Amino acid sequence: MIRDVPLHERPREKLIHDGPETLGSVDLIALMLRTGTSGESVLTLAQRVINQTGGLRGLTNTTLQELQEIDGIGPAKAVQLLAGVELGRRISRLPPEERPTIRQPGDAARLLMDEMRFLTQEHFYCLYLNMKNQVIAKKCLFVGSLSSSIVHPREVFKEAVLCSAASIICLHNHPSGDTTPSREDLEVTERLIEAGKLMDIEILDHVIIGDQRYYSMNEKGLISG
Repeated sequence: MIRDVPLHERPREKLIHDGPETLGSVDLIALMLRTGTSGESVLTLAQRVINQTGGLRGLTNTTLQELQEIDGIGPAKAVQLLAGVELGRRISRLPPEERPTIRQPGDAARLLMDEMRFLTQEHFYCLYLNMKNQVIAKKCLFVGSLSSSIVHPREVFKEAVLCSAASIICLHNHPSGDTTPSREDLEVTERLIEAGKLMDIEILDHVIIGDQRYYSMNEKGLISG
């Protein structure tokens, strides 16, 4: 029975501690079934479902009636399985997400203007771009007044490495609405530019967001290639 399985090998605990990608197909089906029968564990039942439907491909083509013909699978469990299959089918049919392309500083500003213009604290975001200047990731890394002690290059570039970014655009907001860069803003930017040279990941711009306006350090000649 499931209680006889070591805690770290149980599907729910594995998902919580190691993430869903570490689970096998039997584990995932067991989570959908939730319980086994009086004579077998949910893992054994899940394995029988896989075997009797012909694997995952076969499961996607199995009807409600056919599922209920499997010993231990009643209407409730059959419905749970079909719902999971249908959800996966719909996700697989989703069109690829259109990635915004940054061609000029205004593109980056417009992308985050509505999200950042009314924030009451400073938020530091990074847009991570591929070789085509398409946004492949967006991260809010820090909250609070910008300073070299707050904005750590290691956090900025750790995310860049994780998503294989070719370049980065930094953005942060000024709650006052005044987009004039402070001394701290300039110091943080210089520090990130120097770190980017070592990492071979270019800082393309640092954009300050105000209320319906922005300041691009690139446009102002403060960032050299």
